[in-house]
Amino acid sequence: MRGSALDLVRFVVSLAVVMAASWVAMARSDGGDGRPCQLRVESELFADGGDEPVARSLTLFHEGVAWDFLELPDAVGKSAVIGEIVLHDPARERVLVIDPARQVKTQVDLIRLERLSVSLAKWARTNDDRLVRWAGGPDFAAGFTEHDDRFELVGPRVKYAVAYEEAPCTEAAVTYRQFADTAILLKALMQPGGIPPFPRLAVNRRLEDAGAIPSEVMLEIDPRLSALGGRPERLRCVHKVHPRLIAGDLERIEDAKHHVAAAEPVDLATFVDREAETLRPVTPGS
Repeated sequence: MRGSALDLVRFVVSLAVVMAASWVAMARSDGGDGRPCQLRVESELFADGGDEPVARSLTLFHEGVAWDFLELPDAVGKSAVIGEIVLHDPARERVLVIDPARQVKTQVDLIRLERLSVSLAKWARTNDDRLVRWAGGPDFAAGFTEHDDRFELVGPRVKYAVAYEEAPCTEAAVTYRQFADTAILLKALMQPGGIPPFPRLAVNRRLEDAGAIPSEVMLEIDPRLSALGGRPERLRCVHKVHPRLIAGDLERIEDAKHHVAAAEPVDLATFVDREAETLRPVTPGS
C-alpha cells in the first residue's frame, strides 16, 4: 500500500499544474514588500471518484525555497506519515529528495532536468503513438478551451480540467509555476513512462499568464492507458492555498532540515532501486 500510495502522491505533485527562464527568480520573488513570497498549499488526491483521499501533500514556500511533504496513511490507514520530503532549491539549482524512513537522500541538479526535457521532446515528437506525439508539443493552443475561472486541455485520449483562483501575492503564480514545473520533470526522471510532461507544462504557463494558482485539477485518462500503466482512470486533486505560513510550519521545516543533514547521500539510481525493493509492490506489467 505504501509504495503505490507514494507513486500516487508523486503523481499529484506533477498535477499541481503550475522552468521559467531564470530559476533564481523564484528565490528573489516577493509579495511587494521586498521579502520572499510565502505560500502554503495543501493538496488532497482522489482517485476514480472516491470520497476519501488516497494521498495528501503539503508544500511550504519559505525564504526562496519550497519544502514539499508527501503524506501517506500509516499501516492501518488512520494517521499520516511523511513518505518523502522534496526540497526545491532554485538558488542552488538543485532538488533534494529525502526518504525519512530509510534515511537516504539524493540530489538532482536542475540542468539534468532541462536536458531531460530536451531529450523527451525529441523522442515524443517522432513517436508512432498519436497521444505521445501530441504530448511532445510544442503547440497546445488548439486544445485549450476557457470557461470563466476554469479551462480544459484536451488531447488524444486524455483531458486536463483545471479550476483556479487568483494568486495571493504578485509573484506567487510565478513561484508556484516554477515549483510545479520542477515537480513534473522530477517525476518524469524518477518514474519514466506515461504521458510526456509537456501538456502539463503548457497548463502551468496558462495558469501563470492568468496570475493564478489551481484550486482543483482533474485528469481523465482513456481506460486502455490506465490499464496499461496501472493508473486510475480519473484523478482529482484539490488544493487549498494560504498566503502565509501558519503555526507549526516553521517547526516542520526545521525538522526537515535535520532529516536532510542526517540522511545518507546516494545517487539517483540507488535511491530509486532501494525504493523499488522496499516500498513498491510488484504488479502485473510493472
